[in-house]
Amino acid sequence: MKPLKNIIFDFGGVLVDWNPRYLYDKYFGDEERSEWFLNNICLYSWNLQMDGGKPFAEGVSELQAQHPEWKEAIAIYHTRWVEMMGGEVEGTADLLRRLKAAGYKIYGLTNWSAETFPMIRDTYPVFGEFDGIVVSGEEHLLKPDAAIYRCLLDRYALTPAESIFIDDNEANVAAALDLGLEAHRFLGATELERSLREDYGLEF
Repeated sequence: MKPLKNIIFDFGGVLVDWNPRYLYDKYFGDEERSEWFLNNICLYSWNLQMDGGKPFAEGVSELQAQHPEWKEAIAIYHTRWVEMMGGEVEGTADLLRRLKAAGYKIYGLTNWSAETFPMIRDTYPVFGEFDGIVVSGEEHLLKPDAAIYRCLLDRYALTPAESIFIDDNEANVAAALDLGLEAHRFLGATELERSLREDYGLEF
């Protein structure tokens, strides 16, 4: 195994906490109704369309046409989107900064709408630490499609064998491994730090 030089982070669930329930639990005032709505109307698969580059106005309009009785609730998925954000995932930003201080290059590869990521980018100082970021909505590509990983690798001239990708989604981790990167499924910052030191030999 070549020495690792590049650490590639997913964002949602690894660095920052994003959950539509933060918005809809407040909106409905009822956790069960919120859960039903997100499992039956504003599905995660629908959200992925915007992460893949579809304009929110188009996605919202299409879904409202299918479910007119939920028009207002669907609309706030965009207009109140920032209320879906929580804080930083505990410990990951600190770990990232220590890795960068030790000389590793830090990159981001995220499934995120090109419209909504700019809304919160400056809210979390950790996003200013990256040497490069690829956002799915800007590229019209989605993990785990190999093309978005190649986009990152090519844009920043990264060697797969010298890079490790960290994501909380098992399919995204598997796709990175298939392309020759090291990859680690994120379970928490403490476990990640242990693995980076003990399994991958990083020094920081």
